[in-house]
Amino acid sequence: MMAYARLGVRPIINAKGAATRLSGGPIAQPVLAAMAEAAAACVDMAELQAAASRRIAAVTGAEAGLVTSGAAAGLLLATAAAVTGLDPGRMARLPHTRGMKNQVLVARSQRNFYDHAVRTAGVRLVEVGLPDRYAGAGVRDAEAWEFEDALGPDTAAILHVAGPDAQPELPKLVAVARAAGIPVIVDAAAQLPPAANLRRFIDEGADLVAFSGGKALGGPQASGILAGRRDLIMAAALQMLDLDVWLEQFRPDPDFIDLARLKGLPPHGIGRPCKVGKEQIVGLLTALDLFLAEGDDARTARWTGLLEELQGRIGRIPGVTTGLVPGAVPLLRLDLAEREAWPVVMALETGSPSVRLDAERHRSGCLLINPICLQPAELTPLADRLREVLA
Repeated sequence: MMAYARLGVRPIINAKGAATRLSGGPIAQPVLAAMAEAAAACVDMAELQAAASRRIAAVTGAEAGLVTSGAAAGLLLATAAAVTGLDPGRMARLPHTRGMKNQVLVARSQRNFYDHAVRTAGVRLVEVGLPDRYAGAGVRDAEAWEFEDALGPDTAAILHVAGPDAQPELPKLVAVARAAGIPVIVDAAAQLPPAANLRRFIDEGADLVAFSGGKALGGPQASGILAGRRDLIMAAALQMLDLDVWLEQFRPDPDFIDLARLKGLPPHGIGRPCKVGKEQIVGLLTALDLFLAEGDDARTARWTGLLEELQGRIGRIPGVTTGLVPGAVPLLRLDLAEREAWPVVMALETGSPSVRLDAERHRSGCLLINPICLQPAELTPLADRLREVLA
């Protein structure tokens, strides 16, 4: 890790997962090689994005796609597209949305830090429903009829944050949105694997779906996928691409950006800070192919094998119980029966090498190890640090 050493930055053992604050995960050599090759030549970015659109469409079943600088960038671009459509004048005015539809409906239980990206487009989030099931006051959450009641003349879209327990179910939201003539935007940032989710949300009627490219997909950390309706992808692309060009010089693939549908080119759009480089586009598409080629079963087996080997190297530690948690992304659970978990977390982080675990459940004495970013060579030092701190 000479590049980090020259900067005085120490590598960590990332047993937390592909979190952005921990730089995501290691990139496979074929992805790195493709990125290096792409970096050595210049291309027309609209042409490259058009090629990416075709590949994303084939994989997701969507009409078109766009490589973004992450899932949050995809949410910003998706919202901007829903608000402006293909009107370049409206694109030019964002985030000022006077005279435009500028409200997005979202279940109150699905509000999160990442929806700031949606609000960046100049819209106001309108919360729907009461999440009694999370408050411990009941069993219900937002329901489809409540979204229908919340619709108004300023409603631009419905935002749905995908997850195994997300309510209402996406098809019910789609039915409400279709009747109102507005799109449904799905935040599916962390919904891979399984690979079937690449198509699931489009199949269920979503108009735009944002995925992260830097998590389990294995692409560059600053990459993502936006897939969906051709007209909305076109509007999103126009608000991200460099359009400092004479109209006669801008000759995109009409299946990607149909100039006949525009009254003129907009200036640089609200998504311009979200630009993505040629290296990220090629790397993301290469990672996508590798993700699909490996398959869910082989990927889960590879991760499970890492955790089983780690569990064996940790061995028996008094007061600590270890167990595998099965799933598309299996986890190794550490239950600390006789001590507080937080001092363990901090001791691991501040030691050498620094180890980062998933501490979301530390208050219940549980720490989790996620295998997505672990390398085989890290298992011995990780086990040594765990035994040192826990024993």
